[in-house]
Amino acid sequence: MPGFAQNESAAEASFTIGSDSASNGWQANDDDFLLLDIRSGQFRLGDGVRGYVTDRGVCVDFADVIMALDIPVRLDKKSRRATGWIFAEEENLTVDRDQNIVQNMNKRQSLAPGDLYDTPEGWCVDSRALSNWLGVTLTPDLSNALLLLTSERKLPFQRAAERKARAARIRPVKAFDLADLPQADQPYSVWETPSVDAVLSVGGLRDQAQGRGQFDVRYELFASGEIGKASVDARLASDNEGVPNSLRVRAYRADPRGDMLGPLKATQVAVGDVATISTPLVAQSVIGRGALVTNRPLQRPDTFDRTSFRGSLPVGWDAELYRNGQLLAFTENRADGRYEFIDVPLLFGVNDFEIVLYGPQGQVRREKLSLPVGQDSIPPGDTYYWAGATQAGRDLITLRDPVEVPTQGWRGTLGLEHGLDKRTSLGAAFHSLNIFGRRSNIFELSGRRAVGQALIEISGAYDADGNHAVRGQFLGQFGQSFVRAESIWGNDGFRSDQLQENVTRRQRLSLTHFFRSGDATIPIEVEAVHRSRNTGNDTLEASGRFSYAVRNLSLTSEVQWVRNTSRFGPDPDGLLDTALRANIRLGKFRLRGESRFRLSPESRFQSATIVGEWRQGRRSNWRAELGFDAQLDRTRLGIGYIRQFDKFSLNTSVEAASDGSFAAGINLAFSLGPDPRNGQLRFSNERLATNGQVMATVFRDINADGIRQHDEPLEADVELTAGRTVALTPTDANGRSVIDGLQPFQPVLVGVDAGSLPDPYLQPAGAGIVVTPRPGVAARVELPLVAAGEIDGTLVRPSGTGIGGVKLELLDVEGRIHTSTETEFDGFFLFDRVPYGRYTLRVEKLSADAIEADQLLKAPAIVLDDAEPLVNLGAIRIQGWRRRIAEAQD
Repeated sequence: MPGFAQNESAAEASFTIGSDSASNGWQANDDDFLLLDIRSGQFRLGDGVRGYVTDRGVCVDFADVIMALDIPVRLDKKSRRATGWIFAEEENLTVDRDQNIVQNMNKRQSLAPGDLYDTPEGWCVDSRALSNWLGVTLTPDLSNALLLLTSERKLPFQRAAERKARAARIRPVKAFDLADLPQADQPYSVWETPSVDAVLSVGGLRDQAQGRGQFDVRYELFASGEIGKASVDARLASDNEGVPNSLRVRAYRADPRGDMLGPLKATQVAVGDVATISTPLVAQSVIGRGALVTNRPLQRPDTFDRTSFRGSLPVGWDAELYRNGQLLAFTENRADGRYEFIDVPLLFGVNDFEIVLYGPQGQVRREKLSLPVGQDSIPPGDTYYWAGATQAGRDLITLRDPVEVPTQGWRGTLGLEHGLDKRTSLGAAFHSLNIFGRRSNIFELSGRRAVGQALIEISGAYDADGNHAVRGQFLGQFGQSFVRAESIWGNDGFRSDQLQENVTRRQRLSLTHFFRSGDATIPIEVEAVHRSRNTGNDTLEASGRFSYAVRNLSLTSEVQWVRNTSRFGPDPDGLLDTALRANIRLGKFRLRGESRFRLSPESRFQSATIVGEWRQGRRSNWRAELGFDAQLDRTRLGIGYIRQFDKFSLNTSVEAASDGSFAAGINLAFSLGPDPRNGQLRFSNERLATNGQVMATVFRDINADGIRQHDEPLEADVELTAGRTVALTPTDANGRSVIDGLQPFQPVLVGVDAGSLPDPYLQPAGAGIVVTPRPGVAARVELPLVAAGEIDGTLVRPSGTGIGGVKLELLDVEGRIHTSTETEFDGFFLFDRVPYGRYTLRVEKLSADAIEADQLLKAPAIVLDDAEPLVNLGAIRIQGWRRRIAEAQD
């Protein structure tokens, strides 16, 4: 429908001046003719509108406005009427020139003199009258040839333009290195008031069979802040009676750039309850009280073929682990408040991991990490080290007697890795371990080499008693297939974390292949493991995993077969189990389910659980759970209601089982911490202690020095971005906004969402500032806004004719690409909304290669400032064109 306006109005070539009361006797002439761009904030609408300067102000062509705003209004030349609706179907608009009326919904008024004129282009409507018709404000800016549109509400074309702009930012044309952008300075504080994540659960259980009841009170507190210029976190958890049961404390510093401890260039230093680093043949990662120092990259896996994930898992939460879209593991709520995925296998190439945490209040938290495994895992000439001592299984502060575990006791490790060249590295480590009550001092040596699309590692270990073990590892990629092979051989007396007691040999072979089916990628994985023991008992395990994920559906099916053999008697029956997990999202509904079956030695159903969640409004969720345990012959049904408030989350639930038991409970979760905007205490339903925060101040940088002076104004109602995260609230009256929920120690670019700026000639001074968040504390940054201008010119051949379709890049003073554009068919180019500053111009490399010309251009120096906000470069000639033609002729 919008297209009708242009054709009908443009055909109205004959017109009569002063034909009705609205014309007011004014006549159009060429001296008063205007061509204006409609601007709404940062967005240009349409291809311009025609208009005139009248004796009452400015009128604009109605058909052009209809086309620019894309509203379904039709101008009918014969009936002299305009009919349709504006920005919503209920907002009907009728302009009847014969009856001299304008009606918008139920508002009816007469056409006043000077509201509407007949011009050669069609109907020219006074900007003030048109503002009244459309319910917006149209303000002519003749000095800049603009018609500025403002509205108190978001209009359809504004929403569409913002969606388009956001999509462009999410999928940038060019990748950039965060290390090349300005970095926020975040010195550690002597004291930074900690943030606290709190979970409180109160519930009751009635066991009908035993005729007794139970009342539970549990809580968990996790705090994170800074003391003595170090990050400090602590976790306190109670038992079911509300008595403190576990307390863990850790003080640490982490620096992804490795600028700690002078020549040691440490990336992490920690004391208290820490996690150790695993090695290929000897040590496995454990948690206990002790200390650790290393210069390894923070996200580097422990070994090239495996890695481990640990994190906080509050009471009532579950966790799932995905690799390249394939569900690998699932862990339910644990008493120690952690999730652990130990020795997760890696594939050659890119390993995109995602840990999805599900909370009892319907929360879903996603933590993503990419771990590449390739030829250059250790840069040539670099040396990584780690050293630590830990009492495994013991907390720094013990509140209860610990549970005895085989690896408990003090252990120490000193390890080194060195890159010889791009394909080769060596590693060595010394360990002192306590395994099953026996102290073992072990020296470990490993070598790694990349061969084509594969990595090969050979490891050897030798302890003080003369026991030894060797290990070979292969990791390779062949098309869409990934192969992992491992072989370990040890003598009878060798013991380590990686080789179970009495195991002398272990062989492992696995194959993962990715199939394509339409838009879906289907990974299939099969694995076989054989263990030989000095007791004469061997074990053969075989497993398979099939995953299917497309749009809102994720399915994973697993099969596992275990067979034990003995040299001294009959072999027991083998076990064959299968499991199926599913995640389905249907609109507001989400289903998660898991079922387990035993197929051999006798077929039987083991267990099943289905969890359904659905939204009721923006802040409310319902949750239902149905479970069955065949061994207990017990069915249970639970339902819960979750309500999200700004300051906390509340969950109420009831559950009944087929054995007559009944339970009910209330779960309250909240976080509290200092508000970085004013220093006062704030409550939030976000996890302030676990995640990072940024408080940004946005201001107009009048002197363009990047630092706010007291007289430079602050900007309100500006939205911020942090990577792909958008701030929940715009800046306040003091120009400040807080972004929560950032991944700790992961650099993120914090900047201004240019689409939220009301003035098209106001732009961010740069791409933003890179912040590396720390948990529990807020980083503080300033984001300057500067005036903007335009740069235009014409790219021509040596002959002087324009050349179209060439991509040009505008570089800032530091040589970074600020923006790019493409020349029109006649060579014309335009860079609009460019912040004030100095720039240079060049041809994009691919375009330069395509036209066989140099990237460099002989363009005059480009300086945008108040004295020259619009820079015209004139004709810019391609360089190297004539030389290349001459070379071709030779």
